[in-house]
Amino acid sequence: MPVAQPPLGGPLGRSRNRLSASALTTYLRCESQWFLAYQVGLHGPLRPSQVAGIVLEDALCELFMMHPPHVSSKQELTDWANPLILSQAKKAHDRGREDWDESLWREQDVSWDDVTEEDFSEKIRNGFELFMEEVEQCYNANGGPFLETRRGGGQPFSVPEPTWGSIPVFPRPEKVPDVELRQWDVEQSASWSKQGEPVTWNEAWECARPWVKDPRVHQPQRLYHPDGWASGELDLVLRWDGNIRIVDIKSGSSQSSFASSLEHQLRFYSWLWAQTHEGQLVEGMEGWYLSGPERIQFAPPTLEDISSLTDFYMKQHQAMQGLAEGVVQFPSSPDAACSGEAAGCYWCQVSRSQSSEWNLHESQQWISELPLPSISSPYAPLSNIQGRVSVKGSLSGAWGPLPNHFSEPVLGAVLVGGTQHIALEESEPGSFPMLHEIKHKDVLVHNALPGVWRDQPRLYVDNVTQILPIGELDDSKSVEVTRLGLLRTRANVKGYVLSIRKRSGRRIDGKPWSMVAFMLWDGSHVAEVVAFGNSINQRILNLKPGSMVAMTGVEIGWRSGLLQLRIDSRKTRLEPTFLL
Repeated sequence: MPVAQPPLGGPLGRSRNRLSASALTTYLRCESQWFLAYQVGLHGPLRPSQVAGIVLEDALCELFMMHPPHVSSKQELTDWANPLILSQAKKAHDRGREDWDESLWREQDVSWDDVTEEDFSEKIRNGFELFMEEVEQCYNANGGPFLETRRGGGQPFSVPEPTWGSIPVFPRPEKVPDVELRQWDVEQSASWSKQGEPVTWNEAWECARPWVKDPRVHQPQRLYHPDGWASGELDLVLRWDGNIRIVDIKSGSSQSSFASSLEHQLRFYSWLWAQTHEGQLVEGMEGWYLSGPERIQFAPPTLEDISSLTDFYMKQHQAMQGLAEGVVQFPSSPDAACSGEAAGCYWCQVSRSQSSEWNLHESQQWISELPLPSISSPYAPLSNIQGRVSVKGSLSGAWGPLPNHFSEPVLGAVLVGGTQHIALEESEPGSFPMLHEIKHKDVLVHNALPGVWRDQPRLYVDNVTQILPIGELDDSKSVEVTRLGLLRTRANVKGYVLSIRKRSGRRIDGKPWSMVAFMLWDGSHVAEVVAFGNSINQRILNLKPGSMVAMTGVEIGWRSGLLQLRIDSRKTRLEPTFLL
């Protein structure tokens, strides 16, 4: 089954604390790059190649989902596909232009017009040729072991390969009303010969078709480790011959500086497949490079490899979770910065010495030209924001899982101290799963993170937090306790925008969502600032890297233990005061 439900909630379990193939390969290339991009949320400008990679993959998968008419030769099948390749290229190019135009920060000195529709056509054609190699092998094998099953209207797999005209498989179908009653391009259907006849070329296409991410499914289509700490989203799964081969689509070339990460990525997917399929081993791992076309193959992990990979990935995951928390210093010292030699290094190589000498990439020189922010009342440095606290109270009123800011179901409870009531909530799904299992009433909540939700103070708990019965506390250990009524939940901050991006999509129930995130730098520290839905206004959308922003009443929140400031349309006042 190429998709699964997550063991913990969220928009199908999206979590910064979950190990993924992209996070792993980035971490193996450069720990600092991973930390700033995946944990802090500090990204570089959007590049055309990033947009092209996404829309080209979608266009190719949509081509694979089509049903060819009855044809009698490979050439006829190719002739049928040629005009579709051109139309898919135009569609992908138009989609890419929309995504490029809607982005808030783009790479300078480039334009979407530099990406040609002809280049898209060539790359989709190259992907088609790689798939046709599978079709030809399937034809030579008389359709493979599942031909007669398919001719009889059967489906050999619990999750079928998506096709136009079929009903899509949603990981959470109960969240999508009337799935089976909708029209799914029913004009398209497969053309099958009678039982026992030789396979035709169009039937070989139907049988060889891989499982792909269904573009009609708005829910993430991922595999999740049973214990919840790892997940992966596959591009293609070939299985027409009864064996499992995992394919990752690359829009670039095998000579790319990122190419060395491909084997790590595929081994992670193969390991995850074994973890989620009762130990079933993958028979092949391939990268399909659309700039070739080029098929790069690797030997998949053996049963012994799977066991060692589990230990390795768990150690990497544990190391990744312990890098830093609270408010992140930026820039780093020259000794702590990376060399900038690894693929994808951008912010991680930025440093400043005690003498204020900067080390910057040429495209980042604008940062050194910014005068350091002058921060005075009512504003305060980011480093002044209260981090972890300890509070006492009576624990009661367990609730949840209920949605948080990110529509992730989290557990909660109520802590009562005197006349004050405050909610305790997991900082992310699964970050404190034993919250409802605590039997003691009078407790010390140690190392919780203060914040606010819907204008009400809140304490966030995670794997660092301890909830201890007061009667069992060791008196020799002095713990500074904060009164519930004195918890700080909002801040007034000021600084420059270092990066900004906008994201949008649909939740698992199909409802739209949108978010803008930008990185605020006060001269010595950075924090992610997020705005959701109706809180996104034109002032925010007009921000660019180099903009000076002053905010009052911004909500204090936490994401993976790191400070995250959240804009409330009713309470937060945002003033951009300077544009570079």
